[in-house]
Amino acid sequence: MNGGRDLARLVGSQVCLHAVMAGMRMAAPLLALREGYSEAAVGVLLALFALTQVFLALPAGRYADRHGLKRPFAIAVVAATLGATLAAAFPVFGVLCVSALLTGGAAGCAVIALQRHVGRAAEGPAQLRQVFSWLAIGPAVSNFLGPFSAGLVIDAAGFRWAFALLAVLPLLGWLGVRHTAELPPAQVPPGSRAGTAWDLLREPGFRRLLLVNWLLASCWDVHTFVVPVLGHERGLSASVIGSVLGAFAIAATAIRVLLPALAAKLHEAAIVGASMAATAVLFGVYPLLHAPLAMGACSVLLGLALGSVQPMIMSMLHQTTPEHRHGQAVALRLMAINASSVSMPMLFGAVGAVVGVAPVFWAAALAVGAGTRLAAGLRQPAAPPQSP
Repeated sequence: MNGGRDLARLVGSQVCLHAVMAGMRMAAPLLALREGYSEAAVGVLLALFALTQVFLALPAGRYADRHGLKRPFAIAVVAATLGATLAAAFPVFGVLCVSALLTGGAAGCAVIALQRHVGRAAEGPAQLRQVFSWLAIGPAVSNFLGPFSAGLVIDAAGFRWAFALLAVLPLLGWLGVRHTAELPPAQVPPGSRAGTAWDLLREPGFRRLLLVNWLLASCWDVHTFVVPVLGHERGLSASVIGSVLGAFAIAATAIRVLLPALAAKLHEAAIVGASMAATAVLFGVYPLLHAPLAMGACSVLLGLALGSVQPMIMSMLHQTTPEHRHGQAVALRLMAINASSVSMPMLFGAVGAVVGVAPVFWAAALAVGAGTRLAAGLRQPAAPPQSP
C-alpha cells in the first residue's frame, strides 16, 4: 500500500464511523436501564447493533466489489448520522432500537469497504499484516473514544447531548475518505467464475478460521454486555463505566501498535492461541472483582488478549482466499460474527436475568478455553480455494 498518510486517513475515518456505534452501545443500554428496562430488554437492544450487519454483509460486500470504497462509505455516513440524530431527538426505547439498527449497519458497511480496499492495496504478506494491524487500531480507538466521550457528556449534560455529539462524528469520517483514490477492479483468473460466498465454506481452513473468530468475537460481546450491567448493579457512574470500557480499548490499541513486530517473529496461529488461553483465564476471574480499579485492570489485560486477534485473522483470511473473492470472504466473516452478536446478547440477557451475570463470564471462559485447540489447526494455512 502506497503512503502512510493515506492509511492514516482511512484509519481516522474508521474511528469516526465506529465510535458512533461504540458510544451508542454504551449510552443506549444505560439509558434503558435507568428507565427501568430489564437486562433481557437491554440484551435485545444490544443485539440490534449487529442485526443489520448480518443481513447487509453479503450485499455490502458485493456492492463494494462493484463500486469500490467511496460510495458504500458515503451511504454508511448518512445512516450513522441519521441514527444518532434520531436518538438525540427522541430518546425513548423504540427509537433507540432504530438507532441501533442504523448505526450498527453503517459501521458494518464501512468496515467491509475499508478492509477490502486496504487488503487489495497491500503488497505481500508482510505488508498485509502491517496494514491490518494499523487498520485494527481504528475500532480499538473508537471503542475508547465513543463510550468515554459519551459517558462524560451524559454526566455533564444528559443523554440527548451525548447522542448529538455522536451524530457529528460520521461527517468528520467522510473527510478522510473523499480524496482516496479508488483501486481498479480485481481480475478474475481465466477459467474461473464468480461463485458465491457460501462456496468458501467448503474449505476446511476457512471454516476453522471463522469458528475461531466467532469464539473470540463472542468474548468481546460478553465484555461489552456485562460491564454496563455490572456497573449498574454496583452503582457506578456512567463515566466510570465508560472508563472501564475505555481501558479495554486503550489496551487493544496498544497491542495492535506492537503487532507488526510480533508477527515478524511469531506465526499468526501462535498469537491467536495465546489470546484464547489468556481470555479463558481472565473471564474466570472477572466476576469476582468489585472495585472499579480491579475491573479496569482486568479490562486492560482482556484488551491486550482480544485486541491482538483481528489483524491476525484478517491476514490469514487474505492469504487463504483468492483476491477476486476477498470482498465476499470479508463479508462472510463479518456476517458470521454479527450473527453471533445478534443472538448472544439476547442469550446473555436471558441467562443474566435468571442466574446473574457471573455464569455468563464462566460459560464464555469454558467455551474459549476448549477452542484453543482449533488455533493449532491454523498453523498451516490451506491453499486459497478455487472458484467453482
